[in-house]
Amino acid sequence: MSKKETAPSESEWQIMEVFWSAGTPLTSSEVILRLKEHTDMTPRMVRVLMNRLYQKKLLSYVIDEHDARIYIYTPLKSREACLEEKSRRFADSYFSGSHANAAAALLKHAVLTEAQMEELKGILETSREKKTSKGKDL
Repeated sequence: MSKKETAPSESEWQIMEVFWSAGTPLTSSEVILRLKEHTDMTPRMVRVLMNRLYQKKLLSYVIDEHDARIYIYTPLKSREACLEEKSRRFADSYFSGSHANAAAALLKHAVLTEAQMEELKGILETSREKKTSKGKDL
């Protein structure tokens, strides 16, 4: 039995990016305005996607105290939490849960800068420390 998808789809992700970059609650009209330059989504589609994000518990809302027609939305999940879920689902779906194989597939043909390689080394070291602190062998 598959678990219900709670990570944002590609289109929903665009909407979440608006919230994450704003760092403040927004109305659907404000989201539509901010997306106008970056996408050809219609206002109706943006509202439908925001409703889906609400159903997935990625957004919450309050009703404006001065106008009951205005909903003010707030993200419930951080970009990092959504990335973590997306990454896990990607590894599960395409690499039988092997995060190492997923990372290798992504990096195999990548041309990385020294800074990017150092960042990856840091990530690997953090992973090693997590395993060691849990008492697992490398």
